[in-house]
Amino acid sequence: MPKSQEDKAREERIAMEIIVDAYGPEEQAMGWYYYLADNLGFPFTGRCTRERRISPLKVGERVNVVKMAPEGDCMHEMFVEIKWSKRTLAVPLSQIKPVKTDSKTQDAVEDWHYWVSRGYEFC
Repeated sequence: MPKSQEDKAREERIAMEIIVDAYGPEEQAMGWYYYLADNLGFPFTGRCTRERRISPLKVGERVNVVKMAPEGDCMHEMFVEIKWSKRTLAVPLSQIKPVKTDSKTQDAVEDWHYWVSRGYEFC
């Protein structure tokens, strides 16, 4: 994924609202986890925007995103659970773009996509 251009307002929001007072990778991950859990309006429809080796989704595939994956699964990357092939499966949120959802959900997903596209990691 190409590195996105810096967005100073988004950087400020992430620093002051999401990872504020985070003193290490675990706390940063939990800051992101709870921010997303509080702001994503589940369930919502999403579309896969890129393929990943760890996920069965194909570009363009639509999915029903039902909730955040368990905390322990989100210590290095944020995962959401989807209904897929008659079962529930966790996939990277970085693969999913919301389709026709509320602005709060859209903004939260865009915040995570921005973080990932800038090459940031929990450190």
